[in-house]
Amino acid sequence: MYIFNRVTVVPQLPKRVAKLAEIANNVWWSWNTEFLRLFELIDKDLWESVGNNPLKFLKLIGQERIEKVVEDQEFIKNYDKTVENYENYINSKDTWFNKNYPNTKKDLIAYFSAEYGLDEILSIYSGGLGILSGDHLKSASDLGLPFVAMGLLYKNGYFNQRINTSGEQCEVYHNIDLYNLPISTVKDNTDRDVIIDIELGGRTIYVKLWQIFVGRVKLYLMDTDIEQNDEDLRNITLRLYGGDKEMRIRQEIILGMAGVKALKTLGYNPTLYHMNEGHSSFLILELIKNIMQEKQVSFEIAKEIATVETVFTTHTPVPAGNDIFDLSLIEKYFDKYWEKLGITKEEFFKMGMSESGEQGFNMGILALKIAGKKNGVSKLHRRSFKRTI
Repeated sequence: MYIFNRVTVVPQLPKRVAKLAEIANNVWWSWNTEFLRLFELIDKDLWESVGNNPLKFLKLIGQERIEKVVEDQEFIKNYDKTVENYENYINSKDTWFNKNYPNTKKDLIAYFSAEYGLDEILSIYSGGLGILSGDHLKSASDLGLPFVAMGLLYKNGYFNQRINTSGEQCEVYHNIDLYNLPISTVKDNTDRDVIIDIELGGRTIYVKLWQIFVGRVKLYLMDTDIEQNDEDLRNITLRLYGGDKEMRIRQEIILGMAGVKALKTLGYNPTLYHMNEGHSSFLILELIKNIMQEKQVSFEIAKEIATVETVFTTHTPVPAGNDIFDLSLIEKYFDKYWEKLGITKEEFFKMGMSESGEQGFNMGILALKIAGKKNGVSKLHRRSFKRTI
């Protein structure tokens, strides 16, 4: 890529190796690394200098070099094999799911997580929770599950740790380079960006949708950093786990409630919602409200239906691992929402409160009380469940 003032010149891929660009835009390569070895064969030094980023590589490689690689028979042999593997994978109907569940064509799992660890170049994760979420998507793709995922787009990602001269940890954030990442805006049938809106504490907030292809699976990411929003609202999705409790509740309202609306806007009709940790538990409230409106049923009946449609997985069933919001903060952001559900404020609060008398609205408790299936990662988690609720 060469930049002259504001003009960007990107190398033109020869037709013989044009599939490099298509595959680079699907993070299938993050667990099928034979594709990545092709870039080492083209220019190992450049590949290392761009941090093993396929898209950035393709924009920086010289035109002469990329044209010359077509003449390399060993490269072409490896390229053709990789392209064949990719196309067979993407287009195959002979999947584990189709073999074992041939009569469940209408099923769809909607997976919600606050972070996704897909690859190092996509810094929208911080640790184990994100790696598990990313692996869920990759496994769902391999198995051919009817699966769609929802998360947030953190343009600052997660912080990098620096130690200052006093030996103290400093948090350093860097903007992610969307232009050089396998991520694209979601467009409607008129080629306009898809933007939804929800109410947030008495204000309207607009949310733009982005997408990442993970093999056969789509991951949608929500972004509030758009011109339609006031400055304080634009910052909501800026950083992973950044800010105070108020920032956190705003993020989790977007993740859960706007996430449900986004899927509906895109034409999805999930039969199951999987909450990976409690961050997305507010989706339960949106589900109940939608069921009440669409089926014209009471809160209790809608809650029973939502129970059938939800699954919750926890990783840290201790207070430090679950967001607990002051009831005053819940009241600020959900004022009058309980009226839409036909219940009292006290009944609304109780959905997120433990029987032990612990004060505050606990996102893990909300998920545990409503979700029909609860998963933990060890037997210790099961015992913690019983003590919690």
